[in-house]
Parts: sequence; structure tokens; C-alpha cells
Amino acid sequence: MAAPPINRRKHPQSVYAGLDLLASAVVVIDADGRVVFLNEPAEQLFEISPRSAIGTHFSRMFANGSQIDALLEEAANDRFGQKSQDIVLERPGRAPAMQLQTTAVTLDGHTGGLLLEFRENDQRLRVDREARLLDSANANRELVRNLAHEIKNPLGGIRGAAQLLEGELQSPALREYTQVIVKEADRLQMLVDRLLAPHRHARRVVAVNIHEVCERVRSVLLAEFPRGLQLTRDYDASLPEFPGDREQLIQAVLNLARNAAQALQGRGEICLKTRVARQITIARRRCRLALDLHVIDNGPGIPESIRDRIFFPLVSGRDGGSGLGLSLAQTFVQQHGGIIECDSKPGFTDFRILLPLS
Repeated sequence: MAAPPINRRKHPQSVYAGLDLLASAVVVIDADGRVVFLNEPAEQLFEISPRSAIGTHFSRMFANGSQIDALLEEAANDRFGQKSQDIVLERPGRAPAMQLQTTAVTLDGHTGGLLLEFRENDQRLRVDREARLLDSANANRELVRNLAHEIKNPLGGIRGAAQLLEGELQSPALREYTQVIVKEADRLQMLVDRLLAPHRHARRVVAVNIHEVCERVRSVLLAEFPRGLQLTRDYDASLPEFPGDREQLIQAVLNLARNAAQALQGRGEICLKTRVARQITIARRRCRLALDLHVIDNGPGIPESIRDRIFFPLVSGRDGGSGLGLSLAQTFVQQHGGIIECDSKPGFTDFRILLPLS
């Protein structure tokens, strides 16, 4: 389908407003290479606003914008009607460079120009990785639920039998053995209860302000780690309230932040960052608007040996850890239609919560 012509008698923003519904970034430039229109995903991708971009040379926004000029020159010489290629664009002072799949479409009319559509090359990889994460999380959660139920029933019998046996024993030394059995049965019962906890209670849905959730988490962590831990905020005040279970979300964010604090051994920096994400796929669902919450720390990073399994139950990179905190956080977020992603390397770990808003 041919792209619509540039009509200077109408405001470009109204002519191309339908392009805001696309998930990919779209920029329309005229024959001189000046920006006529950019949609919301393009604003987010290139971190520019329409006010600063409209009327400026698009290629000059990048350190290596000659690739855009080359496409414009080819279009002016009628060398293509539509062309796709991979390009790398780098904004001065901003890293990393963007690896983009670009489709250029020549515009009808005497004014010339191009419609440029950009997709991040890693977007498909992210969607595929998210799909695998969802499938494995669902399978593991079902397995753990069934296993927990199978363990719970005989545990009560073992504990009861140990108590009856203790009443028959005269020797204090022998009673110590039965007490060990009772205590270990109680410990396993607590573990089973934690595994089953997300599925036992009905969600209490209210209007949630995510910054109130973050502030609650922040106050708890500062009380637990009063010395050496720095908790910074980077909030987007434009985020709206949304329906959700406030207590579940507090627990999910707290588990992520506490995990970071423990990795830092109480000494380091954790940043709670909120943003709006637009036109993004979450749990196989296209969302026009989403919450993008990051818990970032400057700790040692997640060991590579467990990086792909950190959301599995009973997997922990810390001595003495139960391996349930991240699994429960993922479960709570998935119950809200969202997902938690993780990017980690030495000196930088970023847990990202994506929740659909609309």
C-alpha cells in the first residue's frame, strides 16, 4: 500500500495521526530531509519530542546520519519505491548505538520525501525470550503446586507420628531425635505454604499508585539496611493509577529490591525508576500503554550459571537463600498480566517490571 502524500495544507500531525497506533517507530521526512512527523514509538526510541524534532534535519540528530541522507538521495533519483536494510544509528552523547531494521517508503506527490519505519533488531529476540520465559514459568509453577500438595499431606502424618512417639519415650536423649523430626517437618511445612501462597488468596483489586508502592518498599529497605545502602528515585510523575492488588505488587517489588540489597550486602546503590512504555508487547499481548518499572543495582551481578533460571522456584545465587523471592515476584506480576525481565552483568543488574495500563 502506498504511503499517503505529504499535504502541507493540513497539519502533519493530524494527517499521520494513525501512525501512532503502530508498534514500530515511524518518522516522515520531506525532500530536504527535515522531520515532518514522528509517532509516539519514534519519540520513545530516539528520545526526542515533536517540538524539538519537527522542521529539523533528521540525519543531523545522529553522529552517523549519512545513512539517512543516502536513502533520501536514492529516493530522489527514483532508485526505489520501498527499500529495507539494517542500519546503525548513534545519537551524540548517548549510548549504546541502535541496531535497527529500517524500511524506507517514497512518498507520493511533488514534495517527495520518505516514510521511515524503524524496528529494533533485538525486539524479536525479546519477544521470543519472553514467550519462552512465560511457558517455562507456567510449567514450573504447575509442577511446584502439584509437588507441594503431594508433600503437604504426608508431612502432617510424619509430624503427628513423631509427637506420639515422643510421648512414649522415657529417655530425654531419644526425645531430642523426635523434636528434630517435628522441627524439620514444621520447616518443610512453611516452605510448602510459601510455594502455595500466591494461589491461596483472592486478589484484592484497588486503584494502585505505583510510586506509593515504591515508597513503601524504599522505607522497608532503609529500615532493614540503615547503613551503607543508598536508595535513589527516578520517577515519571505522569504515570496514571491502575487497578491491581497493592499488597501483591508491594511484595513483588520488595522481593526484587531486597534481593538486590542482599547481593550488595547492604552497601551499594539501588535505583527505583519508573517510565511509561508505549506500543509494547507484554505476555503476547499488544499494549498501547504500559508501566515500565526498573530496580537497578550496582552489585556483582547474577552468576552466569543461573542467569537463565533465576525465576525458577528454589534457584538461588546466595548461600542460605530459599530461591522463592524472584519466583513469587514473577508470579504476582504475571497475575497482573505483566512480566519481569532481567539484564545483568558485573556492576549492573536491572530487573524490569512491565505491566499493561491500557
